Amino acid sequence: MDIQLRPYQKECLEKINNAPPGRYLCNLATGLGKTVIFTNIKRRGRVLLLSHREELVRQPIKYYDCPVGVEMSKETSHGEEVVSASVQSIVRRLDKFKENDFWMIITDECHHGSSKTYRKIYDYFKFDYHIGFTATVNRGDRVRLDTVFDKIIFQRDLRWGITHGYLSDIYCLRCNIGFNLSGVHTQNGDYAPGELDEAMEGTADAIAQAYREHAVGATLIFAVSVRHAQEIASKIPGAVVVTGETKDRAAIIQAFTNGEIPCIVNCMVFTEGTDIPRVETVIMARPTQSDIIYQQAIGRGLRLYPGKERLTLIDCVGVTGSRSLVTAPSLLGIDLDAVPPQKRKEVQGMLFDLPDLATAAADCPQSWIRNTQIVDLWAKDMKYNMHNMNLFRQPDGSLTLHLRNRIKKTIPPADQLGNVTFSNGVTVPMQTALDVLYKQLQRDYPDDQYIWDVREMKRWANKPATENQIKLVQKKCKGFDTDGMTKGQASLILNRVLNR
Repeated sequence: MDIQLRPYQKECLEKINNAPPGRYLCNLATGLGKTVIFTNIKRRGRVLLLSHREELVRQPIKYYDCPVGVEMSKETSHGEEVVSASVQSIVRRLDKFKENDFWMIITDECHHGSSKTYRKIYDYFKFDYHIGFTATVNRGDRVRLDTVFDKIIFQRDLRWGITHGYLSDIYCLRCNIGFNLSGVHTQNGDYAPGELDEAMEGTADAIAQAYREHAVGATLIFAVSVRHAQEIASKIPGAVVVTGETKDRAAIIQAFTNGEIPCIVNCMVFTEGTDIPRVETVIMARPTQSDIIYQQAIGRGLRLYPGKERLTLIDCVGVTGSRSLVTAPSLLGIDLDAVPPQKRKEVQGMLFDLPDLATAAADCPQSWIRNTQIVDLWAKDMKYNMHNMNLFRQPDGSLTLHLRNRIKKTIPPADQLGNVTFSNGVTVPMQTALDVLYKQLQRDYPDDQYIWDVREMKRWANKPATENQIKLVQKKCKGFDTDGMTKGQASLILNRVLNR
């Protein structure tokens, strides 16, 4: 296939082709054409392409200029220069290959790469190059690939794609449609499909109302099931349902592009590899915990199209219990766990305004009180030693610590390899940054240990707040409920408001 490469795609290829042997990560936002890039890498030996889904195994084949073998289900390769393989299939067929059969391994959607299945494949083969591609943003809390890759060799994120005119801008809305996922279990990293379908029963009217009130132009709705999709479509005049069983998808997409169909309701059919540039509104009525599922769904609306001003993105939200629901802020790596539920509705508007809105919404007494719990859970998941520092985790993943006299210490958010880069350009592992900050606090702020050391605070934190503390909190945070407040909670609040 003859494709005209974009300048940034050429730049990425140049960096890969000129890099010494190693393990490299490429981070490109959905819609920037990673498949075109990795299929054009200069080959100096056999290549193994690893993917986790059937669509991703087949999609790249048409872009290669040589025969491509397939390892998936009943299909097997026969010594082709390029082998596109399903991870689930090839891991069971490793004895078919010699350990030095491949000069390069390419992992598509490589955020899965740290799992045992992928690691078994990587450990078996002796390769010169391993190139991973992912669209995930810098979410050190969700994605950590330092055991798989050594260096991020190329990055072009969503902000870059939009500001440079390759992707559509996004206007983000939140619509609470009343579902409750607190009783839905997690299965393979996302909500269990059957239970999710039951939890979303009865939401079709609210979704149709969101469409009538907020949708602009050609609209694509993501539902949780065929039943859910059909029920939603029945509430929207002219809407068409597309499922995995739909035979005439191409004709439906063409009619949609021509303006003959105003709305398509699908149950995760159009997540990857489908080009529907006319999409002007995406309604996410399929709750998910997966950044990738969310990004791929929203990616259907990121294409540019004549007359299309921007993409309107409508998140249908509800009660999620303790599980994190991926919504629009996740596209920029914003984690709303630090934002109290009642303030999350404030985090909507133009995409690039969301970080400031999330930070402002998190800057409140309720969030400060939950500080220790949020950081403890994050540190436990990532196996970090926090040295008992009283750090506050911001929505963008950065860590802050407020001292007296308006002194604030900040550790930037980690990238996919678990590294942080400071304003002076120095990059270190997150644990090193934590260690350095701890030593600095011990050396320079011993008199403030009761502020920055959680252990010191816990010695008196659970005692009832003093009358003076309560009066000061009520004065500085008007309307905040101080009933049952402890000394520790009052101290957290006062330390923030008095040292901003």
